[in-house]
Amino acid sequence: MKDFIDERWRPILAHNGLSDFEALWEHRADWFEKPNQRRGGWSGVSRCELALPEGGSRAIFLKRQENHGTFSLRHPVGGVPTFLREFRRIQHYRACGIPTLEPVYFAMRHGGKGHRAILATEELTGFVSMEYRVERWLREGAPARPVRLRYLKAVAALLRKMHDHGIQHNCFFPKHVFVRMNAGGEVEARVIDLEKSRWRPLRLFCSLRDLDTLNRYSPEWSLSDRLRFYKAYLQVDRLTPFAKWLWRCIAARAARKNRGRPAGRRLAARAGVVE
Repeated sequence: MKDFIDERWRPILAHNGLSDFEALWEHRADWFEKPNQRRGGWSGVSRCELALPEGGSRAIFLKRQENHGTFSLRHPVGGVPTFLREFRRIQHYRACGIPTLEPVYFAMRHGGKGHRAILATEELTGFVSMEYRVERWLREGAPARPVRLRYLKAVAALLRKMHDHGIQHNCFFPKHVFVRMNAGGEVEARVIDLEKSRWRPLRLFCSLRDLDTLNRYSPEWSLSDRLRFYKAYLQVDRLTPFAKWLWRCIAARAARKNRGRPAGRRLAARAGVVE
């Protein structure tokens, strides 16, 4: 596979002496997350602030891995580098018009030590995860319901578009959904961590898995807000018999898997109040 360099970033990488694989591989940067080590390989990510030729700076996330792959029937021995899977999925999401990461650089090398891969993406400037957003609301007070609803509708539209294209995320946790409210009050949503995404022939499979995951890992939302999100996802004003059946399936699965877990705080229905 040929090396990928986004043309907008080519002069920036060159300005910082990072225009080739070796330079990026050897670049010294602190780990943003502790490297993941398994099966004799490793994978890690660093946040790098790069100087712009015209002044100022922009940040990228530089992900590097060595002998860290996913095994399959086609690749039972060496496996496929996880960053190759992620890069291909980023490209597919973008081709489908689904907001996600902006790729900066991708390349692989094979040598005596096995395979190495580099994936660099733009920092999502101004975006924070829904997990962080809700945690902050719990600490400082939630906004009025109309504001919260803008976030819910943005996430619902993002998930619906994925499912329209037959894409099941498989890890649709709040920490993987990033949101940003612009100056006009509109909310943008993007999804990350695409490595485990897969195509499913039926939308129902996508809905059952991703809605269940999001529902179980979002205990702070009230039942009424969940229903508003669900209607926004389905684009309906009133639930149809099928919609009610799907809702019951998701609720039953959550009750079964969350049995025994202590109940946490919920975002209140009133503006600026947390229960």
